[in-house]
Amino acid sequence: MKPQELATIATSLRTLELSADTTEEDHDAAMQVLSDFNDCMTGLIRFSGETPWERHPSDELLLVLAGKVDVTLLQEDGASTEIPLAEKSLLVLPRGLWHRQSSDSGVTLLFVTAKDGDDVSWAEDPRVGAASE
Repeated sequence: MKPQELATIATSLRTLELSADTTEEDHDAAMQVLSDFNDCMTGLIRFSGETPWERHPSDELLLVLAGKVDVTLLQEDGASTEIPLAEKSLLVLPRGLWHRQSSDSGVTLLFVTAKDGDDVSWAEDPRVGAASE
């Protein structure tokens, strides 16, 4: 058990420019897992662009350390909600709901999310067709 200096770790991360050409190596250089937390992992990531849709078997916590990001959440009733997050904003996303993040100018996030059981989709609407890719 040792404290983590988030500012130092964040500055060492590359900014992931999300696109169809993004590789796993690019992703790994932009993210660092800090520690386990119960059945979850905590970490930092820096990116710009739009993430794929994702959903998790447990709630997910997002804390914006720098920049800003829009989180789109697909509700169970079919509605879509966009939640803008500015620097130092915190959001807890409910388990099981599809969501994605978009940042034009770049964002650095602290996250706490499930270690296993995530679904990811690049589909326009992940609720239609295949649930995970």
